[in-house]
Amino acid sequence: MYEAQTKAAILQRMLDASPADLDKRQGAPTYDLLSPAAIELALAWIELDNVLNFGFVDTTYGAYLDSAASEYGITRKAATKSIGALTFSGANGTVIPVGTRAATSGGEPVYFVTTTAGTIAGGSITVAAEASEAGASGNVGISAVNTVVGNLVGIVTVNNAFNFVAGSDSETDDALRARVLDRAQRPATSGNAAQYRQWALEVAGISDAKVYPIWAGAGTVKVVLLDADKRAPSTAVVNATAAYIESARPIGAIVTVVGATEVAINVSVSVTLGPGATLPGVKAEIEAGIRAYLKTLAFTDATVRFVQIANVILGVTGVVDYAALTVNGGTANVVIADGSVAVLGTAVVT
Repeated sequence: MYEAQTKAAILQRMLDASPADLDKRQGAPTYDLLSPAAIELALAWIELDNVLNFGFVDTTYGAYLDSAASEYGITRKAATKSIGALTFSGANGTVIPVGTRAATSGGEPVYFVTTTAGTIAGGSITVAAEASEAGASGNVGISAVNTVVGNLVGIVTVNNAFNFVAGSDSETDDALRARVLDRAQRPATSGNAAQYRQWALEVAGISDAKVYPIWAGAGTVKVVLLDADKRAPSTAVVNATAAYIESARPIGAIVTVVGATEVAINVSVSVTLGPGATLPGVKAEIEAGIRAYLKTLAFTDATVRFVQIANVILGVTGVVDYAALTVNGGTANVVIADGSVAVLGTAVVT
């Protein structure tokens, strides 16, 4: 807004306002004395432009966005730790105390810590655990945790028979901004549908929700959830959302909270590769592109379009052409039922 308030423009105004009988040429005392002041005033105008941006939800960020959100009673969702269980194997009688640490292998290990104690019997013991640090990085798959850390190194081995789930990163500026604008644009009062959606979105790990009033008769409400990856949330996150809504909902309502039903989109295609392209690399890019496309549809568009899948494939670096493309075994669009979400199933790329 204040882009025109440059050092040159400000200096010229100051020179024009100076007495006419003064020497105002570059290098003259008047010019040299006013130049530093013009620089400082230009910097002040730049900061004033920033102040305007900080004051509006759609242009502010970081701590300034937190302040704007607080005016609506909204706080940024904090990161949460993933939870799961670790199985320790070793000699019977070996005690696994609370706080025993384990980690994934690889260049950037993710650390986990036990939250309950146990004693090995029958060769192994499974105890509850959580990620040491909050964040989505703790959502690791089966058998990913395989390294003992600390005093039990060389005494026991460790593994995880189930996925670690429910870890989430701190809410991004874009996600927080969307919630604030949603609060302002969709008034929520007296337990209406908008308020149930807002309650769901206040839970860490939930990115969207659909609300169905009177879905099973008078006084009933159904809330269907999506996680940060636009997929069905873990059971732990669904339960946390249900508990939060239960604590806030009007008396008398019967509320059902569930994760969205995932509908697999299975893709098969034969591709012609360009120079230097490899099939594994192309396959990985196709999978990433399809996942990104399906995320844009979640709870907003019920149709997975065949031509858009084709566009994703053609847009991959190294793909010159394709043939024999099928989506869920056919060449037609796939319509996703209400309350469901399309997710990538299998991708066969030859």
